[in-house]
Amino acid sequence: MATGDGLAASADGFRLAIGKTAGPLTFQILGTNGKPVTSFEVDQTKRMHFYLVRSDLTGFQHVHPEMAADGTWTANLATAAPGSYRAYASFLSAGKALVLSQPVSVPGKASAMVLPPPTTTTTVDGYTLTVDSPSLLAGMSHPLTVSVAREGKPVTDLQPYLDTYAHLTAFHAGDQAFAHLHPEGSVQGDHGGPKLTFVAMLPKSGDWRLFVQFQTGGRLRTAAITLRVR
Repeated sequence: MATGDGLAASADGFRLAIGKTAGPLTFQILGTNGKPVTSFEVDQTKRMHFYLVRSDLTGFQHVHPEMAADGTWTANLATAAPGSYRAYASFLSAGKALVLSQPVSVPGKASAMVLPPPTTTTTVDGYTLTVDSPSLLAGMSHPLTVSVAREGKPVTDLQPYLDTYAHLTAFHAGDQAFAHLHPEGSVQGDHGGPKLTFVAMLPKSGDWRLFVQFQTGGRLRTAAITLRVR
């Protein structure tokens, strides 16, 4: 499990260095000697997880970059709306699981969006996701269940994505602190659901925006929901 809140550009001798931001974004992970790190371990089937999240938490992208021989990663992101963002690199190297980030900006006239209020349900592409959890307390681990339905019927054909039936990340309103909610259970073919269980440990009080990624019919979908942490 990654340590820290993901708001630092450097930790444990590693540093995130973002290069080109126009077009495909490029970056490197530098070691204590200032040289690019090229040895990474697989974490949830990938050697690098890269996120781009808008400061108002209304924009979210999660991609898996490719690394060149010189340690330069290229993240092929979709076109992002103008505004302030934070770019996160989540990786495992030398036995250390880290999330490092840096602010980036997309030029143009930006319009701030209001974060949707806390709720227990959200919809995407005709799917309804319902979150069931006891009252969340900052800094404590809680079970969190996500139920998936479509047209009022439980969904049981979720397909594996990153070696699980749903990938869930959370970002804190205001400072964009990062948290990765880890799934429980194992993957058994293309028939996941309707209930998915996670371990939620959100370190700060306030509103958190959760992004739930799941796959059906070969298509990846992302649902967003706001939760309140006391």
